[in-house]
Amino acid sequence: VQLQASGGGLVQPGGSLRLSCAVSGSRVDHLAIGWFRQAPGKERERVACIGVNDGRSWYEDLAKGRFSVSRDIAENAVYLQMDNLEPEDTAVYYCAADPTLGYMCYLTYEYWGKGTLVTVSS
Repeated sequence: VQLQASGGGLVQPGGSLRLSCAVSGSRVDHLAIGWFRQAPGKERERVACIGVNDGRSWYEDLAKGRFSVSRDIAENAVYLQMDNLEPEDTAVYYCAADPTLGYMCYLTYEYWGKGTLVTVSS
């Protein structure tokens, strides 16, 4: 399974970005898949994930009310819509996936893509 994240960039506080994760080697609805991030000098943390089959989603507190995770089975991709961004959201965002672990964003997911940098600054 290969994952390719894209969509990062520079955005002003209060702005929005939509990250995409293109999946190859498996159907996206056969994987628990989601988003993690790592800010400079900090540990990697969970953001939001979506589960196998029924697509149940899970959000870390930092993402609730501002971020939305979704998937497009036809495109075989997963997305993270991020609204009302704050400077504290600056980080490298990674998509990761696993065929057996659940939807609750485990840091031990088996497959990881290269990250995409999100910078929130005025």
